[in-house]
Amino acid sequence: MIDRYSTFVSRVSISIVFVLATGAAVLANDDLNFSQAPYESRYYRLINELRCLVCQNQTLADSNAELARDLRLKTHQLIESGESDDSIIRFMVDRYGDFILYRPPLRIRTMLLWIGPVLMLALGLVIFVRTTGRRTHPEASLSTDEQQRLKTLLNTPQKDK
Repeated sequence: MIDRYSTFVSRVSISIVFVLATGAAVLANDDLNFSQAPYESRYYRLINELRCLVCQNQTLADSNAELARDLRLKTHQLIESGESDDSIIRFMVDRYGDFILYRPPLRIRTMLLWIGPVLMLALGLVIFVRTTGRRTHPEASLSTDEQQRLKTLLNTPQKDK
């Protein structure tokens, strides 16, 4: 009786996990229809080049955020209306700035994005070297009176109490 019950519970648990996992996958899929076959490949290439502004570390293709879904739909609409890839990217950059590009171009205003990590690493190394360099402690020298007293203390036999 207990074996049947545990088998039933494990099967139900597995089924629930499966349903939840497939539900999440269905939510991530926008189920878009393309009027021409090349449009679909363009769409997927573009949403992999654009960054989710909510998640910031994911492309539009990877993100489940509502804004990412809206931007995927807008990309689909622009492709279907006959816009070129460059004009779609220009539209997104004009609206959201260079940050929407997963690989922003090297410009004066994006220079910090490109050299920022190198500067932070260099700063960290400078701080590390300076703090570890300060840890050397010079040996304290004893005066002649202190040296004599130390010798006396070391040579004096200790008495057991």
